[in-house]
Amino acid sequence: MNISINFFKKLLSTIDWKLLLFLILFINVKLAVKIPAIIIIYLLQFNFRFGFGFKNSRLPLFYLLIIGVAFIGLLVNHRIAEPAYLMLFFTGIIFWGICLLAVHQVKLSVENNDAETIHQTILVFFVINAICSFYNIGLIMWQAGTINPYTYQGEYQKYFIGTGDYIRGLSFDISTTNAVLNAFGVIYFLERKKPLMVLVCMAVLLLTGSNFTNITLLAILAFLFIFKSNKDQKSIIVICLMFLIVFMAKISPQNNKYADATIANIIHPQKPIPAATAKTQVIVPTIEETRRKIAAQYLDSIRQSPGKKEIAAQTPTLNIPKTNNGRVFIAVPDINTPPYQTPTDTTPEQRTLLSFIDSHKTDLPLSARSDFIPGPPGKVISQLQTIKFLENHPAKIIAGDGVGNFSSKLAFKATGLGFAGGYPVKYIYISKDFLLNHLDVYLNYFSKRTGFHSLTNSPYSVYDQLLAEYGLLGVAAFLVFYVWFFARHYKKLTYGIPLIILMLAVFSIDYWFEQLSVVIFFELMLFLNIKETSKMPAYVQG
Repeated sequence: MNISINFFKKLLSTIDWKLLLFLILFINVKLAVKIPAIIIIYLLQFNFRFGFGFKNSRLPLFYLLIIGVAFIGLLVNHRIAEPAYLMLFFTGIIFWGICLLAVHQVKLSVENNDAETIHQTILVFFVINAICSFYNIGLIMWQAGTINPYTYQGEYQKYFIGTGDYIRGLSFDISTTNAVLNAFGVIYFLERKKPLMVLVCMAVLLLTGSNFTNITLLAILAFLFIFKSNKDQKSIIVICLMFLIVFMAKISPQNNKYADATIANIIHPQKPIPAATAKTQVIVPTIEETRRKIAAQYLDSIRQSPGKKEIAAQTPTLNIPKTNNGRVFIAVPDINTPPYQTPTDTTPEQRTLLSFIDSHKTDLPLSARSDFIPGPPGKVISQLQTIKFLENHPAKIIAGDGVGNFSSKLAFKATGLGFAGGYPVKYIYISKDFLLNHLDVYLNYFSKRTGFHSLTNSPYSVYDQLLAEYGLLGVAAFLVFYVWFFARHYKKLTYGIPLIILMLAVFSIDYWFEQLSVVIFFELMLFLNIKETSKMPAYVQG
């Protein structure tokens, strides 16, 4: 007991436990946990001196400017008289306000501690997250009764290719959040020369099965291998590559095939079916047709059973499976039977989406179609929608269509369809522009079978959000007062530069500012890298 107490005392003395507690709570998926995290950290570390300025601003001025652009959009788009929209608008402002409050506390922690204390805090966070992630996979292995759930097809393929979706770590959020955090960890610990932690983070990243994050990180590691690494770091990068190869080839080969098919569809999208023949081809069978087919296969597979008299007259024999050479073997389940195939029943979530589609058929040019037309991925379609919308509405190019009106997590949340948590029924709001474009794209893919529920078919993107809802003013504020705020230190940064590249790529796959998770970790690491390298001699930085 005394040894344990001394250990924890020593641990607390070498880390910023307030920052650690804040990070653990703040990355949690629940807004009901994030807000108390903000309150707690301000009670423990009371400070509202943000230090904004156009020259040498202490914090990214982007957060203030984007709120200003939002108010400009409110006035320009004449939505100020709509109560439901005002509720949505000020909810969006609250999200930006939380981002601002969080980044201030992270900056404060970096300023009030020496660099090594923050490094230790980050290390402890990743250790705890890894323990949670390994617990996730361990629990799945126990429940499925297999050492490799990534190839387990039982329980109607409950896990199988989707096993990584359950590896959520400390955030309890989508597995992509865990994947991005650990991609940060791989780069960070590689520069810090912590090989064990690099491999731990790489292992957790692979367990999440995030193909986009894997590919992006692989490209960054290849760049570091060629231009910015010593012999030891090159060895660790090679081991990370071997981890990836083994995972894709042996542990989750079907994920490898899925990634290849996805990339192929992006490069060479399937051509739409001609209108003249579309009605004669069945692209996606209905639920009833699928059920009948399964039932027919099952009935055909049942042998005709003998009558009672015939059974009594038969001599009992042991039906022991044997090879042609007479060797006894244990029969394995037939994975072609229904319990080992993807379920075809419509889920409650899909039924909600289908019901919504049925109620808004005239406003949904894609999802309301009776036939599914293959084509470019949903993310590509949504980006083209944004460009086309601005072409048709040039007055909205400067300040955008307004908060929650076209492309944001908040726009999805305000539909009341259960996206990203609940929303007050009284204030449900769906912009016509959002309904006709990004919501239609989402419904088109996510109301169908799980094979279409892909990152590439989701319209989520920070870039899309900024351009569509905040216009060129929002994009300029982001590039100049957020990206450049950190990138201007490029001569001093070490792990900061690859982290910026990674974050810029990651911004294309979700509304990360509204997620209130990985962005705060990115900002913590960049503030830390700027602080520690600013005090280092030039020859050490190089």
